Amino acid sequence: MAKPLCTLLEAILALIWVDRQDWYFGADMAIYYDEFKPPIVPDGFLSLGVHRFIDSQLRLSYVLWEEQVIPIFVLEVVSQTYRGEYSSKKRKYAELGVLYYAIYNPRRVRKAPLELYRLSGGKYELLSGNPVWMPEINLGLGREIGTYQGIRREWLYWYDEQGQKLLTPEERIQEEQQRCQEADRLRLEAEQRSLAAEQKAQILAQKLRELNIDPDSIT
Repeated sequence: MAKPLCTLLEAILALIWVDRQDWYFGADMAIYYDEFKPPIVPDGFLSLGVHRFIDSQLRLSYVLWEEQVIPIFVLEVVSQTYRGEYSSKKRKYAELGVLYYAIYNPRRVRKAPLELYRLSGGKYELLSGNPVWMPEINLGLGREIGTYQGIRREWLYWYDEQGQKLLTPEERIQEEQQRCQEADRLRLEAEQRSLAAEQKAQILAQKLRELNIDPDSIT
């Protein structure tokens, strides 16, 4: 489930930041922070101020001492078992200086499935709301029912400052199709009204002629 969620977020970024090349969204990619320690592998992360592509090649990993930029946002999706999302990974991201840390657990009932934290004084503070606005990224993050890859369910979305959901490529196509269908419906209704009015005018003109009244003489 984590991979489709991350590819959805990346697909939306690719649409809204189509003219920008100073960002990178990694999915299930190792982040190397110390050459003598194993990497940490979040489900998704966003870095700003880096090259989206390196010499036309895709990154195989994210090496902090080469990139020189700490991810500004990290996402962890809880699967069947916990993997330190609320403990060890959370502490590690705080140590690295990741500004925003999101945990999505769709199986949660008593607590909110999506938690978004902001780093303050070396510790993460839980933010409230759905969506939650992140001014440093100029995006909000929230959850909402939508359609992606033909599947309608709850997904994670980016939002604008007004709280409007930013659509996936699939949803944009559907919205455009709906606009075209609505435009066609309105055009057809206008044509039908025009035809009905013309038919009424013809009937009226015929009745006037039967009364020896020239319809063209009536103004």
